[in-house]
Amino acid sequence: MSVSIDRKLYRIVHLTSAHGASDVRIFHKECRSLARAGYEVIALGNHACNDIVDGVRLRGLGRSSGRIHRMTVKLLGLCREAFRAAGDVYHIHDPELLIIGLFLRAAGKRVVYDIHEDLPRTVLFKAYLPKPVRKPLLWILEHAENAAAERMSGLVAATPALGDRFRVIHGNTIVVNNFVIVDEFTSSTCVDWKRRDPAVTYFGGISEERGIREMLTAMDLLPTTLGAKLELGGWFYEQALQSDLVATPQWRHVNWHGELDRNGIVSLLSRVRAGLVVLHPDKAYVASQPTKLYEYMAAGIPVIASDFPLWRSIIEDAGCGLVVNPFDTRAIAAAIERLITDDSEAQSMGQRGRKAVEESLNWANEEQTLLSFYSSLLPQSYGPGTSAMGGVAITAQPRYRRAPARRNPGSTL
Repeated sequence: MSVSIDRKLYRIVHLTSAHGASDVRIFHKECRSLARAGYEVIALGNHACNDIVDGVRLRGLGRSSGRIHRMTVKLLGLCREAFRAAGDVYHIHDPELLIIGLFLRAAGKRVVYDIHEDLPRTVLFKAYLPKPVRKPLLWILEHAENAAAERMSGLVAATPALGDRFRVIHGNTIVVNNFVIVDEFTSSTCVDWKRRDPAVTYFGGISEERGIREMLTAMDLLPTTLGAKLELGGWFYEQALQSDLVATPQWRHVNWHGELDRNGIVSLLSRVRAGLVVLHPDKAYVASQPTKLYEYMAAGIPVIASDFPLWRSIIEDAGCGLVVNPFDTRAIAAAIERLITDDSEAQSMGQRGRKAVEESLNWANEEQTLLSFYSSLLPQSYGPGTSAMGGVAITAQPRYRRAPARRNPGSTL
């Protein structure tokens, strides 16, 4: 007997308080995949965008004016709008939203918690937290997160390591890796290698723990005749760090792009010869899988990455780059010089990385895992023409009337 879901009957509401409307994992991957599969999808968050994009209804409550505002006023607003959305499944993406998840569970709703990172471990290097409170706070956060996660309908982990941590807490835990959408980077692979600039790149969140000082020092160690540049994009977690670095002589090696949209990232990757991801060996990073690592591979450029066991296995299995001690600036500089000056080796590494992404490390595979997980959460219909008891099937009717979606022509994603 075939079992299926009439996905048009189900409304999925994704909630975030810390990510933007165009977040790669939330919007470009999960929401768009669910919409293509036939679900009605709403992305609700603290952003200014109200629109319908690729079948996903974006609902923004306006930007937060700071961390306290986000954790109080905006949190209450998200809770109110979540109940108004009348979802069949709520998919929350930030630990602070677990309180909303508990309220929704108390009301009989299905709630999924998507774990992007190992939150308790990140507090050890939060600059705005006094050092004496970090370890006690780690313990409190871990126990609070575990207790709330245990009461969700299911958990989605972004890495195998997170899956291992939460699987002992909740039996319905799956891993949906942050692998790339292959076609997004196809144009970057078509550029003649000799036309590329003598440059390397890093984009995303910028902090000392993510290796910005080591990257700048390594660039300063390169021969001046190389004319190498660091194409740097993203955002600084601390404005004071940006001001400090801009004032240093090393900043002359930087082409600063600020925060980039998806097209900007693809364009940038088509001009450089290698991608950097030299994060420090903090517990939250060692077992992580940075999305940019896979984006470099998908764009057909070699990777220079921290020598963590997991990252080494990914890079060596694919033959797509070099691993270095993230504190050894001379080793980082040597890797950059090697890939800028040896066109044949760099291009071959890039091609092997692209091949690994096309064959296995891609979103198409993860999408199927996500859709199967959703199917397991929702009531099944038995068809065609039969019911679970073997009789004539009764067509289910929507439990709400959907208002027609209204596009706001003045908003952008």
